[in-house]
Amino acid sequence: MIDLASPAALATPVTRAPGLVMDLERLGSFNATRLSFARTLIRVMGRQRWQISCDLFDLNTHGHGEVIYRVQTPNGRYHVVIFSQPLDDALRSDRVIADAWDITFGLVEGDVEEALMQSLAENIPLQEAGRQHPRLLVISRANKSVRNFETVVTDLATGVQPSLESFTEGGYLYRTTAVYGNGKFGIADYGRLRTNPDFRHPFSAQMTAVYVLRQFSIDQVEFLARSRAPETAIALAQPLKRYLGIGNSTGLGMAPFLINHPQLIDQWVHAREQALAIAKSQPPDELARDRLLILGRRAQQFFKETTVEDADQQGRNQMVVAELEGIIDWLEQIPLDLDLWQQLTDWAEAALSLESQELINGLLIELYPQYVDFLEDAMAVEERMELTPDMPLVQLKQLIETHFDWALAEDFDTPEASHWFWYRSIEKEEPRLGVRGIDPGAEKELSLAVAPRVKRTYGKISEYLEQNPRSLTVEFLMAEPSFVDIVRRIQTMAATAYGEIRANLWHRDMRPIHLLRTKLSFLGANRFDPRGDRWVRVTFFQGAPLIEELNNEPADLTAFDDWSFPLAPTSLKQQETYESLL
Repeated sequence: MIDLASPAALATPVTRAPGLVMDLERLGSFNATRLSFARTLIRVMGRQRWQISCDLFDLNTHGHGEVIYRVQTPNGRYHVVIFSQPLDDALRSDRVIADAWDITFGLVEGDVEEALMQSLAENIPLQEAGRQHPRLLVISRANKSVRNFETVVTDLATGVQPSLESFTEGGYLYRTTAVYGNGKFGIADYGRLRTNPDFRHPFSAQMTAVYVLRQFSIDQVEFLARSRAPETAIALAQPLKRYLGIGNSTGLGMAPFLINHPQLIDQWVHAREQALAIAKSQPPDELARDRLLILGRRAQQFFKETTVEDADQQGRNQMVVAELEGIIDWLEQIPLDLDLWQQLTDWAEAALSLESQELINGLLIELYPQYVDFLEDAMAVEERMELTPDMPLVQLKQLIETHFDWALAEDFDTPEASHWFWYRSIEKEEPRLGVRGIDPGAEKELSLAVAPRVKRTYGKISEYLEQNPRSLTVEFLMAEPSFVDIVRRIQTMAATAYGEIRANLWHRDMRPIHLLRTKLSFLGANRFDPRGDRWVRVTFFQGAPLIEELNNEPADLTAFDDWSFPLAPTSLKQQETYESLL
């Protein structure tokens, strides 16, 4: 549970019921909030006056070569090392099984000596196939956006700013396909980061590497434009630089994270729900209402400008735009009752789509940074599943009935309820979905569907109690040792509210895209564009302050942090116009 240190938090109302929050479709409607890790990172950078500079920019006229950016914090020094190499268009792929990319990069702890640089150059481009150095905190790879990259270079070379349309459709020049940390492939394990004051927040090291990659994408296209036409080339307009983010393609490989780390998910969701409860408990005033109206109009315009290929998601975005119109009208006219924010969320839950409901919740959290930002330090947890062997078995049965009633309510014997099975692919050991009874591999099924495991355990416990009514959990497990893991999970997670996703992951109607969006929202992604039900494209750091703004040590950290729902700049010549939109 979260250690609540804020006086405002002590008087908060009860958070929303787990049965409501942990519904899979609702989780799949989450947007990034100010507690998302990309937002938290930028605040930390600004607050602590991080400085980022380019130490090496060694590219040829085709943009291939090596680049190093230094990241200096009050506590240490790091370097983002980037390798750009030629790539045939036919080999460019978002698939995790790809083995060649336009660029590969890593975040290194400390300085990059010549011997280390040689090792990095030999191994980072190989990614999983390389022998990665233990001073690497993160490794990743990315491909160019074919739609945008060449167009931007050509326009800049001829002295013309790129069209806004190309940016609103994509919003990035590079798209990552995986960002690895926490000991993957020989890099530094989680223990190194746990005590690191710069990267103690979850995924902050990964987000730092992606943020620096954004700057590289800008620097590279400007360099290529100058190389092609030094007499006519111009720099990218600052409003367009601000509007650029970094894309990401994510597939089913992300889905198991939410199942395999239930205590961490509980912590994330609990922090978000605590922030919402704090915000809703604040007495509204005209300043807060005006701020909410500004944020609502900005979000509405953002969704108007967002172009996605998925028809269903486009329809959901259009619904949000329409429903925000009613919300804005209502807010402009309603009296400032003490429970105004509660009225707003009650109305939303009764009458609006899930997308709009969760958008409103995120906007309310945005209103009160002075009361909710302390929760950014409550997003990590030491995960440990504890077995209580001396628990009376009848008590374990009662725990299941009380905390896992949602799992007991499902009939897993129907074809619809047992449609899918999860397995691991041979080529990259990534999770995949198969149709039970049709696709091969069901005998090697992964234990990701918690609900059927819980119900089966409940049945076995009930049978055992009929013959052994006074038995202990340990006696049951000695007779049925295959149930140790799920019993440990049941006993541990019964003490949490938000760790278990209340869904049958076997069900034919289950949409794995909701699992992906849940995690991505906490990472800080926006512009969700599903490509079917099994992978999605998103954008990170769009609208975020540029490195040059960070290096100038901003005096107004509130304005520095205000970049949610970025809007397309209305003028490429007047930076102040863009800033007024943000």
